[in-house]
Amino acid sequence: MFPFSKIFLVGLLLVPILESADLEKPDVRLVIARPASAPGPLDNPLKGYCLYTSAGKIHRPYSMVFQYVSWKELEPTEGRYAFEAWEKKKWSHPRASGKHVVLRVYVDYPKKPSGLPEWLRAKGVTEKDYRAHGGGKSPDYNHSQMVLALERLIAAMGKRYNTHPRVAFIQLGLLGFWGEWHTYPREELFASEATQHRVLRAYLKAFPNKQLMARYADGTLAKYQSIGFHDDMFPEDTDNGKDWSFLARMRRSGHINSWKQTVVGGEMVPNAAKKWLGKRWEFTRAMTSRSHFSWVGPYGPGLEAKTSDDFIARSDQLVRQMGYQFRLTEIRHLRSVVSGAHCNVVLQGVNEGVAPFYYPWLIKLAWLNDQGTVLSSVQLKDDVRKWLPGKFELKATLPAPAKAGTYQLGFGIEDPWKKRPAIRLANDLLVKEGWTVLGQVEVKSKLK
Repeated sequence: MFPFSKIFLVGLLLVPILESADLEKPDVRLVIARPASAPGPLDNPLKGYCLYTSAGKIHRPYSMVFQYVSWKELEPTEGRYAFEAWEKKKWSHPRASGKHVVLRVYVDYPKKPSGLPEWLRAKGVTEKDYRAHGGGKSPDYNHSQMVLALERLIAAMGKRYNTHPRVAFIQLGLLGFWGEWHTYPREELFASEATQHRVLRAYLKAFPNKQLMARYADGTLAKYQSIGFHDDMFPEDTDNGKDWSFLARMRRSGHINSWKQTVVGGEMVPNAAKKWLGKRWEFTRAMTSRSHFSWVGPYGPGLEAKTSDDFIARSDQLVRQMGYQFRLTEIRHLRSVVSGAHCNVVLQGVNEGVAPFYYPWLIKLAWLNDQGTVLSSVQLKDDVRKWLPGKFELKATLPAPAKAGTYQLGFGIEDPWKKRPAIRLANDLLVKEGWTVLGQVEVKSKLK
């Protein structure tokens, strides 16, 4: 039997094995197992909570950290970028250890000093004072030197982060209050459509391999179908019946089904988690499903210290509902094979979340020894991004080890940053060094 709990054999079927006639005929029984379900992990990568590292202790499991950074910190001197220094300072924070990063660069953050580099002021880029949202200085986004510098910054960011495996998502930032692509109610301060298009084209050129996120789907953004979105007033303004709500804009711009290819996430209404996981819990659940949210942050339930058992249970339920949650429903593989022959494996499963996984992380099967050491592995051709909510199936073949013995079959979806399987399943299955153990196979020697 399998060396892990709650696996139920539902049948042993006789199947023909297509091997050479001179090989010893192996045991031809096919193992069919239906693994028991289990609560989904709360810190699976690229979903769940994405929290500040600077807001104090984090009280719930989380997978990502959110990092704001000003333009002047990244480019204090024209053309000289301080990416490494910023990463060393922010990404090495104890609460960021082992976590993926979501980042947003800002120029104008109300109540904070201007993020405009001094060298741009010297080139004639002016700023206008405003009082909204606590006040600040809004730069002239349409100044020719400003636009050229924005394009150069984005290109440099792309060289640094487009294939950086630790970076989860890039929020566009740069334009508007908080980098949210608006200056409401001072709309005259915002960038022109021509400037917006230049910035958007620069982002798309610089980040062909990274998921980008914008605050709103309508207006200029309506024309860019490959960009995801962040709702920073979730769930209050997600779909509140107003034409300016997050999903109303998504519908109006034709982005309502974009979640199938581009990520949706964002911030919970600041300091209101107890409300939205309390009396308004059912509304929060509905908005999560309707918007196909994958993650919440930088403010979210994980920053709340004094909570109840109900709050914790609902927090966990929210994480498991968001994004993807993969569970295997059936495992099929041969009980035994001849050394050097091929072992066929069929996996059936279901994505119980509200969204897919958004990057082409490698899906692998491996032979493991009793200690969990990988003896060999194969990469499957399947694309994890296609596992939308609902059922999925994998069919694979991997060559058996040359040495006779009993081996474990391992399944993994590999994080390119950590270079090991990282996505765990909502099953009661043994996990060794990130590999989910599907079962065991006896490898028999060839007939001499």
